[in-house]
Amino acid sequence: MGFAENRGTYWRGRYKISTGKYGSVADDAGNVIRFRTKREAKQAADAEEAKVRSGGWRNPAAGQMTFGEYASQWYAAQDLAASTMQNYRRHLEEHLLPEFEDRPLASIERADVDAWDKKERAALYAASSVKTWRGTLHLVLEDAVDEGLISSNAATKRRGRGKRAGRSRDRSPEKVVTDPLGILLIAERASLLSGRDDEFVAVVTKGYTGMRWGELVGLETEFLRPAAVRVEWQLYELDSGEFERCPPKDDSYRTVDAPPFLVRLWSGHLARTRPTPCPCHGRTYFFRGQGVSRTGETGAKVVDVARRAGVSTGTVSNVLNRPDAVAEETRTRVREAIAALGFTRGGGAVDQAAHWRRNGFATWLFTPAASGWYPKKAPQEARPVPVLAEPWPGVPTRGRGAHARADACWVPIAKGLTPHGLRHTAKTRMEGFRTPPKLMDERMGHIDGSVQARYSHITRQMREDLLADLTVEWERALDARLQMCSTSTVEVLDDLLRARLAECS
Repeated sequence: MGFAENRGTYWRGRYKISTGKYGSVADDAGNVIRFRTKREAKQAADAEEAKVRSGGWRNPAAGQMTFGEYASQWYAAQDLAASTMQNYRRHLEEHLLPEFEDRPLASIERADVDAWDKKERAALYAASSVKTWRGTLHLVLEDAVDEGLISSNAATKRRGRGKRAGRSRDRSPEKVVTDPLGILLIAERASLLSGRDDEFVAVVTKGYTGMRWGELVGLETEFLRPAAVRVEWQLYELDSGEFERCPPKDDSYRTVDAPPFLVRLWSGHLARTRPTPCPCHGRTYFFRGQGVSRTGETGAKVVDVARRAGVSTGTVSNVLNRPDAVAEETRTRVREAIAALGFTRGGGAVDQAAHWRRNGFATWLFTPAASGWYPKKAPQEARPVPVLAEPWPGVPTRGRGAHARADACWVPIAKGLTPHGLRHTAKTRMEGFRTPPKLMDERMGHIDGSVQARYSHITRQMREDLLADLTVEWERALDARLQMCSTSTVEVLDDLLRARLAECS
């Protein structure tokens, strides 16, 4: 039992912590409480000793550990996926430690957390981001509560409190999606910007399979099947610039059924590119990285000249190196294209990277293809993609004075669409087909734990119906593209258009 100790002008409560060890009743800051009467001190000491016996006691002095000290220990004790560890480190270093690092754990109150929350929102951070950072703070403080360092979690939000008006402002805007023709046109433009077919095949793949970005980048050639592709791994890009090969999100291993046109697209792509093992993982992947970002400031490439002149890259090379081997008319066309594009030897050289960078792909390939604009990137402001009008749909001009040499710019196809938006697009298209939810979840890598999901199953007919619907949409998109122009300077699309035209004639 606890006891009261007379300290002359006050009483303090004393209780047994362990054999031969006693503690004094203290507040959350670790300061010994001075009681006016012996009875009050005795009652408080009994309560503390009862906590010791029940296992719920905590050392008041522990609350004086600073948030920064505890956060460092907490982070070091975690053993999670590299992506999760990276996110926690970002949240702590960039948003939580600047505010709470030197604060004792016991001194952090709900009002402090709410004030920090309000300040972050005022700094124009997205509401969803602030919510995520607060969630990390809650997780850290909750573990501190479990360890007996503090008595309550100041980051806990009390339900039903606070103003209700204006809550809709915290909701994210509706995700932009597109249609099959939009997927095709964006894929064509991305390929025009990159100067190769990889981006065309990748955008079409993402739009028709709904794979996550990491799964697309980490798609290995060994998992191509006769009528499907197997998702076994993803490549996650770390802040260090390295790519970690790890299982797909939530262990969503799955086989994604593919219509015949998509399988042919993959097989043809692999036959053309003949990929080799990457130096970082020793694995052979479907797609290669772009290397130097196509910011619009680098020079025109040989492929740009070839597209403008309507010849092969080999012919352009001959004009540059062995002009006598090329007919005069062809030489003239090539030289006119060189002048129009401002091509210089070496100006468009690009060292191929092993894998795409998420930011580089979205910023300099996908966003300009979808919106027709290069996004704002310091020190440059947002600007339209300058193109030469011929051949349709235009050849992007690059380098200094690109806008002065351009004839036009691209109109938006789906402004605001992101690479992840193609995943939303794939799900939306399946909804339009009335695809059974069980099949949609399997294809997207989602898990439905409801009773209804347990009692529904996927049949062969369901799969065949979905593949048939996807094929019809693809063919309609090709037909619509044929009505715009029967040819394309993107080789893989030009072959598809010619084949479709032959089928319909």
